Amino acid sequence: MSFQDEVLPLLHRDIESLHNGDAGPRKQMWSRTEPVVLFGAAMGGVGWTEVEQIFDTIEKWFHGSRSLDIEVVAAESSGDLGYVCAIERSEIVDPAGSPKTYALRVTTVFRREDGTWRIVHRHGSPLDERALDALASIR
Repeated sequence: MSFQDEVLPLLHRDIESLHNGDAGPRKQMWSRTEPVVLFGAAMGGVGWTEVEQIFDTIEKWFHGSRSLDIEVVAAESSGDLGYVCAIERSEIVDPAGSPKTYALRVTTVFRREDGTWRIVHRHGSPLDERALDALASIR
């Protein structure tokens, strides 16, 4: 199985679950072996303790995933390191029950640990102004 065939379904499940208020799949994908770094679109942290607390916080922001598309721009692996650069387009439900759409530019870095790809770094930034507005409305 190729790197992309292995990690892309997991990334999709991770994001969709988070948008449905469940950070469990996201936490499962992350390494517990330092260093781990999150440069999120809204929050960031260094080290598993900080990163896990951020996931616990942001899962409370989301109230439902309506759609998700991950457009892979580039993905590659070599040895025990791999990366995915993608545009994540999401439609979610905000706390008031209104649909919101946004898109993020995301780079995710993986390290293979005991035969499993684990995330060690994620950097997400808004693709456009609508993303900033949507993210501000759900927090």
